Amino acid sequence: MIKIYTSPSCSSCRKVKKWFDDNKIPYVAKNIFGPTLSAEDIKEVISKSENGTDDIISRRSKIVQEQNIDFDSMTISELIAFIQKNPSILKRPIIVDDHRLQVGYNEEEIRTFIPHARRLAETYCNPKTCAGYGTCEFAKSQLNRQEDDVESPDDSI
Repeated sequence: MIKIYTSPSCSSCRKVKKWFDDNKIPYVAKNIFGPTLSAEDIKEVISKSENGTDDIISRRSKIVQEQNIDFDSMTISELIAFIQKNPSILKRPIIVDDHRLQVGYNEEEIRTFIPHARRLAETYCNPKTCAGYGTCEFAKSQLNRQEDDVESPDDSI
């Protein structure tokens, strides 16, 4: 399941949610300022970050600059508690699924969240490459497979 960590006033967050809605990709939106931001959520985000806190924490945040915070010296528990107390330090939006993390809205990178079967169908069956586009059996089979994947998220393609 895709989770999008957002804040109400974030224009990039609205763009990301609109993109997922337009592409009919299900997601769960979590307000970082709400009670739904759990320690488990933060652990998941940190664990999927390639560059640790640099990927997810805004060093330009007022709190970080004023307090001269050294995140590298914090334990994971201290870091999680600090983020829960000061969620405004998080960059946003943060998009995670079972395998990846993306921070911010990037039109090219966000396409990785399109299910694999749909990307295959779009690659091999589109108006430019498929004479029977719209009635193409390959596209229908891939889209049916995608629907099965949504219903059974444990199956991998």
